Amino acid sequence: MEWIVLALLAGAGVGFVVRHAYGARRRRSAENEAGEIIRLGREEAEKLRQEAEVRSKAELLAAREQLENDVKGERNELRQTEKRLAKREDILDRKAEVIDEKEAQLRQLEERLERRTLAADERESRIELAIEEQKEALRRISNLTVEEARREVLDRTERDLEHEIAVLADRAEARARERAEENAQRCISMAINRLAVDYTTEHVVSTVELPSDEMKGRIIGREGRNIRAFENVTGVDVIVDDTPGVVVLSGFEPIRREIAVRAMKKLVSDGRIHPSRIEEMVQKTREEMEKVVEETGKAAALELDVRNLKPREIMLLGRLKFRTSYGQNVLDHSREVGFLSGIVAAELGLDESLARRCGLLHDIGKAVDHEEEGTHPELGGEVARRCNEPEEVVNAIVAHHSDAAAESLYATIVQAADAMSAGRPGARRETLEKYVKRLERLEAISNSYPNVERSFAIQAGRELRVIARADRISDAEATRMCRNIAKKIEAELTYPGEVKVTLVREFRVTEYAR
Repeated sequence: MEWIVLALLAGAGVGFVVRHAYGARRRRSAENEAGEIIRLGREEAEKLRQEAEVRSKAELLAAREQLENDVKGERNELRQTEKRLAKREDILDRKAEVIDEKEAQLRQLEERLERRTLAADERESRIELAIEEQKEALRRISNLTVEEARREVLDRTERDLEHEIAVLADRAEARARERAEENAQRCISMAINRLAVDYTTEHVVSTVELPSDEMKGRIIGREGRNIRAFENVTGVDVIVDDTPGVVVLSGFEPIRREIAVRAMKKLVSDGRIHPSRIEEMVQKTREEMEKVVEETGKAAALELDVRNLKPREIMLLGRLKFRTSYGQNVLDHSREVGFLSGIVAAELGLDESLARRCGLLHDIGKAVDHEEEGTHPELGGEVARRCNEPEEVVNAIVAHHSDAAAESLYATIVQAADAMSAGRPGARRETLEKYVKRLERLEAISNSYPNVERSFAIQAGRELRVIARADRISDAEATRMCRNIAKKIEAELTYPGEVKVTLVREFRVTEYAR
């Protein structure tokens, strides 16, 4: 019996050991399977994350491309809208001119009708008075002798003839006036039809082509020193953007911008770009521009066959190439006025060459009006007197804006030719003139301060760059001066947005190692 109990206990112990071992093995197997499942899950999650990143990047690129295409489309639509608006504006201007002409014609017809009505009323009153006089005369004649009646009839006939002669004289004078008006209109219309000149308006931006985009880095220089040196020397803003193979030069003064363009082309061609080389090249370009100005003046005089001009007159004519008036190039305007004056003078039987000379030189004062006091007709007349021009030329220059009395037909011809050239559709744009005057006023405000060496209005008037004398003011004084200039601009000018004032106080020393 005891043996059976022991056997049962032994069997139970063995069963427990076997079940425990089997449970441990199943537990390890489950842990392994769970680890494998976790690993596979992590790999799947990583794969899904990578696929999500790829899809999100693709969607981002697609969205960016779509946005760029939308922006380009909107820009194109904006440009087309601007063109349509400009075209509509031109059409409205032409319609307004036609309406003004018709209104003037209606006013003239009304005045003629009123004059005719008054004349008819006056004639009717005269007829009634004449009838009464005839009745009275018949009453007196009935009591006169034959000789007295004959004398009365002769006297009355003489008085009637005097009236008829006066009427005929008035009619002849009126016809002469009408013919003179017709001849004047014919001369002006013929002059306009015979002269065809393209209008070119000045811009404030010029572009310089580069051989490669690598040149942009050399133009900018280390920490921007090259581009700063170029802008300080020329007074022109240099814009280096993402446009391939092009650098943009912005400035409101044409001759300053032309010097900058030529100097930039030479620097790009030479390849050596550093501050001292920039200053040397700009100075050389300024000297070359003097020759260009002289050649331009000679070419204008040769084109109009105006001879024996003094060297000063030739240089001033060349400088007009780089001046604008209401957006119209002054030299082109002067050439056209010269041609128109010559044509009108030829139609009137006057000296054609003298008229061309008057027309070409009529705006020569605009080449010096920013340097001296006075209006450009006064300054131009003074220049003409110093150069021993004929009195007809001096009077035509002084009187072409009616500032003085016209003492010859040549002055009147120049006035008409100046009005024709300036009054053509598209010839002038007043907005550009106001814009240039605002930029000049910006520079004048900064130049009014002592110890200011130079100043340049750049970025279309949104920035004023002032070069101060480093040997006369300190850093603290420079800060105070910059603030005062900004305050004065706020008080005296009206402008959109804001104007950034940058004052540069730079001290440089140059030595040569030989």
